[in-house]
Amino acid sequence: PQVHSIVLIVGGEGLSMYGSYLQTLLKPNPSNYPMAKGYYVKFEVPDDLVNPIYEALRISSSSGKVKKGTNEVTKAIERNTAKMVIIAEDVDPPEVVAHLPILCDEQKIPFAFVPSQQEMGKSLGLETRSAATAIMDSGDAKHIVDQIIESLAAMRGANK
Repeated sequence: PQVHSIVLIVGGEGLSMYGSYLQTLLKPNPSNYPMAKGYYVKFEVPDDLVNPIYEALRISSSSGKVKKGTNEVTKAIERNTAKMVIIAEDVDPPEVVAHLPILCDEQKIPFAFVPSQQEMGKSLGLETRSAATAIMDSGDAKHIVDQIIESLAAMRGANK
């Protein structure tokens, strides 16, 4: 690849004007570059499963019981009381949730990934985002959660 460099020599007020213009041109806009998935994302959850997961969270949070946040979810996994764990892919820093898939595998608790912390928080009725959620009692979403777990098991079984 070719590398081009530009040398700009400007005096007085022109320096600040051109300097800020160049900064605008050279500064990358984060919204143009979607965040890479964290290294903890062990498998790709199909798009047709993401919306049912959000829906299961919405229903479970109102009619069942869920634990929200990494600390609560970690405790639920360690106590083996979680029926299913959902982890956001866009957590930064990723170390916050990187241990959850490992713990879930150890305890044989099904887990899935969703693209957005913000969307997960909204599904839970929160005004803030949530990095992880554990479904303790799925309530009226039992059939949805069971189907999700079945789909995940079939998908992960095929990928092993």
